[in-house]
Amino acid sequence: MPHNPYKALYVHVPFCVKRCGYCDFATSAVPRDDARIDDYIEQLVMDIRRLSKAGELTEIETVYIGGGTPTHIGSARLSSLLYALSVSMDLTCDGLEFTVEANPESLDERLVKDMWALGVNRLSIGVQSFDDDVLAILGRAHDADRARKAIGEAHERFENVSIDLMCGIPGQTAESFEASLLEAIELGVKHVSVYPLAIEPHTPFDQLVLAGEMEEPDDDVEAEHMELAERVLAAQGFSRYEVASYALPGYESKHNSSYWTGVPYLGIGKSATTMTQNDERRMRVMNGEVVDDLNRSQMEAEDLMLGMRMARGISDERLTRACALLPEAERVMRDLVEDGYVEHEDGEWRPTRQGWLCGNDLYARLLDLAP
Repeated sequence: MPHNPYKALYVHVPFCVKRCGYCDFATSAVPRDDARIDDYIEQLVMDIRRLSKAGELTEIETVYIGGGTPTHIGSARLSSLLYALSVSMDLTCDGLEFTVEANPESLDERLVKDMWALGVNRLSIGVQSFDDDVLAILGRAHDADRARKAIGEAHERFENVSIDLMCGIPGQTAESFEASLLEAIELGVKHVSVYPLAIEPHTPFDQLVLAGEMEEPDDDVEAEHMELAERVLAAQGFSRYEVASYALPGYESKHNSSYWTGVPYLGIGKSATTMTQNDERRMRVMNGEVVDDLNRSQMEAEDLMLGMRMARGISDERLTRACALLPEAERVMRDLVEDGYVEHEDGEWRPTRQGWLCGNDLYARLLDLAP
């Protein structure tokens, strides 16, 4: 179908030094010298060139290389991928955000310098915790000292450094999590993503829970930790602009925000998702198969749901437009206000803390407007 131009590009690198027990992403633990990595990167480069010739990269505003662990593949391979992007699209356009994910054990000074030289301007580092005991529970390949060193190396070139932290982990105390938040601030990161531990089906953690060898994450503890994150980070000038994302002013992730604001995005690589849309349909495709095909009413319901993931919510005008296709939308929104999930103020409908903590219920009620 003729579609609106892509504004965001995601490139998936599905290789890690090891798979963590909680991970259900499309990744593999592969030695750095494995020839399969070379074959995969060569295919990515060919795909990038093909899409460039087809004109699909001309309006890209954000690029994100994720995984897996892109830095695990080494400087030479990663540089060849970055170079292919640099000659296939304009990475110098004003305001373009170019992020690469990194893990502490595979980030070093050479990689930092090479990425910066080839146009990357933002690093996202998978720290998860600065507590060695918590890192051991998660099965991470790095310790806290390596994470601290990686952030310092990143700051040699990059001002815009983000880290991921996890909470609600069995065995993790509120004091440990708070200490990690405070250390992230002290180390000068500009953006923090906070994720409660989820036990995904068929992962090693799922097997441990089923065998009674690991406790299930406690919903109340996860809620306590998420509220703790907001208090600690807000006190240091970070704003919660999305349900799991905090940033200092001007450092909100443009790429992550594109997923929540209906921006068409292009995915390259194994299990990467592409979202196309025009005025009538929205489709998501993964590995050549359609995984979502939404009509206009369903698009409106999804946009309302996605808006409630963002701190700014949606405007009165946006809700009025949605009501043209979803007559019950305003009633449902007012019900959500009565239930304490949403607040209506200054012409905006915004999620409350309770709405974010009970997100599954909030989002489902909006999506049910157009099943």
